[in-house]
Amino acid sequence: MDALQLVALVAASAAVAGLARRTPVPAPLLLVAVGLAAAYVPGVPDYTLDPHIVLPLILPPLLYTAAVDSSYLDLRANIRPVALLSVGYVLFATVAVGWLAYVLVPDLPLTAALVLGAVVAPPDAVAATAIARKLGLPNRITTILQGESLVNDATAITAYKVALAAAVGEGLSWAGGLGEFALAALGGIGVGLLLMVPIHWLRRGLGDSLLQNTLSLLIPFVAYAAAEEVHASGVLAVVVVGLFLGHRAWQVDFATRLQEEAVWKMVAFVLESAVFALIGLQLPYVVRELGPYGMGEATWYAVGVFVAVVVVRFVWVYPATFLPRLSARVREREPGVDWRAPLVVGWAGMRGVVSLAIAFSIPVATDGVEFPARNLVLFLTFTTVIGTLVVQGLTLPPLIRLLKLPGKDRYAETLAEAQAQSEASQAAEARLDALLADERNALPQPLADRLRTVLERRRNAVWERLGAVNEVTGETADDTYRRLSREMIDAEREVFVQLRDARRIDDEMMRTLLRRLDLEEAAAYREEAAD
Repeated sequence: MDALQLVALVAASAAVAGLARRTPVPAPLLLVAVGLAAAYVPGVPDYTLDPHIVLPLILPPLLYTAAVDSSYLDLRANIRPVALLSVGYVLFATVAVGWLAYVLVPDLPLTAALVLGAVVAPPDAVAATAIARKLGLPNRITTILQGESLVNDATAITAYKVALAAAVGEGLSWAGGLGEFALAALGGIGVGLLLMVPIHWLRRGLGDSLLQNTLSLLIPFVAYAAAEEVHASGVLAVVVVGLFLGHRAWQVDFATRLQEEAVWKMVAFVLESAVFALIGLQLPYVVRELGPYGMGEATWYAVGVFVAVVVVRFVWVYPATFLPRLSARVREREPGVDWRAPLVVGWAGMRGVVSLAIAFSIPVATDGVEFPARNLVLFLTFTTVIGTLVVQGLTLPPLIRLLKLPGKDRYAETLAEAQAQSEASQAAEARLDALLADERNALPQPLADRLRTVLERRRNAVWERLGAVNEVTGETADDTYRRLSREMIDAEREVFVQLRDARRIDDEMMRTLLRRLDLEEAAAYREEAAD
């Protein structure tokens, strides 16, 4: 892929993802569909998915952004279901789907079938969690899906390495495979634990938001490379570091947080868009490399593997949900569930780019030993990824609406936010009184009153969202306040531009003045978006 092709891929995928925001179709599904269609448009070059780029260069930043945005406390509270899905389910799916493929496809060796099972085992929850948030699913389901996606790639990659070693005749025993799995998992966690504190200390010590965010862009690659260098799981190292830094994000300054959030949103948007477009663009290559298998014959195998992948997930999810609840201790610690929650979790098992990247990394031959049915495994992986994204991705939103799962309690959330803000404001007011009592902090009364007014505004804003609304506009008093505030900011901004154009102030001064307004508007916008 040359530079022009790369630019064209990023630009086109970003445009399609932007278009998806104006449609009810989730962006990953539209990107895959457009990629499938574009693959056979004359003039569109071949885009081959390179596992040496996807795994070390694309996977780490996507995992890092997901880990930083995740709640360590929520994941810890749901560690049992997350572990059962991210580790237990992936290993179960590797064996179950592999064995079913071995039974379904004539002359497919069991070792090659287990490689296929490991490749298609890990769901990619990017699309599923996006749908879950958009439709307001309970926080626990969203947390479980997101937690599963953070760890299951590490489980699948390690299981794939063990199955691949057996397939090419390296004679790896079950005990050796379990030992390699344990080494990769514990090693990855260990590397993450070793790196997270020094990296956080360095971030805080740099003292410059540009340097801190430059370091932020390097963190996932450093963690991944360091773990892989010692043959540990780079995925787990990135996740551990990301969770720790996300949990401690409040300890860096506000400028770093503002810049970091914007930078990583852009990086995630570009990478996710390009990745899902690349999935669809693989169709010509996969079909061309099918080899001795006929298209009709391979399609029947693909349908069988797709059904196996879907069914096996439900075979695991329901017992894993309800069997642990036979324990009184589990029932006391975890909220009750009915049959609807595991149905959503089971149907949200869409596969993604990690499965394709692993499949493309299967060697054609190792030490002169050809990997059996490599082309068929690649085709079955591709069809499984496409099938789950299209079938499950399109039907998940109506399924969630049909089940009528209890969504978030907006009133309770707003009440909790208001109470938290009230307690924080009381502490700030006490601090302000103590500071103003010191003659070194003496302020003219108008400025002291302004500090108290700002504090009171923050304290009352959330409570006002619980109050009555304007009968004419339907807005709360807080909504009206924010709207008028932004209108005033727009008026000020126009004057600054006019003064610059009249050469009464220079561009540098205008940018300084506009930045102050931008920060005020950003604060208003963030409050409005949180509503």
